[in-house]
Amino acid sequence: MPHLNPIDSHPQPAKAGMTWVPSTLPGSEPNNESSEPSPKEKPTLDLEAINRQLADATAEQVIEWAADTFGNGLVMSTSFGIQAAVMLHLVTQIVPDIPIIWVDTGYLPAETYQFAEQLTERLKLNLKVYQSPISPARMEALYGRLWAQNDVESLNRYDQIRKVEPMQRALKELKATAWLAGLRSEQTDHRKTLQRVGMQGGRYKILPILYWSAKDIYEYLTAYNLPYHPFFDLGYVSVGDWHSSRPLTADDTNERDTRFKGLKQECGLHLPLTPGEAKSLDSSTL
Repeated sequence: MPHLNPIDSHPQPAKAGMTWVPSTLPGSEPNNESSEPSPKEKPTLDLEAINRQLADATAEQVIEWAADTFGNGLVMSTSFGIQAAVMLHLVTQIVPDIPIIWVDTGYLPAETYQFAEQLTERLKLNLKVYQSPISPARMEALYGRLWAQNDVESLNRYDQIRKVEPMQRALKELKATAWLAGLRSEQTDHRKTLQRVGMQGGRYKILPILYWSAKDIYEYLTAYNLPYHPFFDLGYVSVGDWHSSRPLTADDTNERDTRFKGLKQECGLHLPLTPGEAKSLDSSTL
């Protein structure tokens, strides 16, 4: 499937002259009669039909469809990573007040906190910050420095404590029925298997820029004069916690090789929660 070119479809406010994918696609009839379902009234979707209809839609059209379909049950997530400004700008041009979940692990570089502050002010983000109830100091006292133990089991425990539990709590407290995320298919093996609309943990997961390339990202950032994370100039293509990220080298075959010492690609935030599919946790996602 070809990727989408953002320069040919600059984001505009909803209904501003674009031809949007309608919210009444085949199989997308909500359970109630309201055109804007409340967070507690999740529509029943025919995912196969929806993905066929959205196959050639622009990222903006996917976001507009999601806003029309899920109403105030729609949220998005961000890690304030290298290219975070793209999704934050895309989505807030269409849904300005959307709740934006940021899981703060307590181990982010100072530059990430500064970058988050910059984007929050510039884009007027409705930011919802979530953290583990177990402080970094308490976690280290109980389990040691899990990221330094060089085994997948320890990394999975770290991710569950610092990332997955806060995200699950955020989705529950915000009564989310659908979740927008900025995953791209070229990032990991698991992401190559995804479709633009899927299910995760009983909620719909929508991926507007799934088919974008690195070139698309660069062109969008340039077109709107949006910043990269400061670590981009240091050779980073992906950045998370200070202890588990490093610059890209000539020996890396994938950008996620620069995370978690190459032991994992996904941190668990964007993985289904069934036992079989959770095996991909070893092969993580802020």
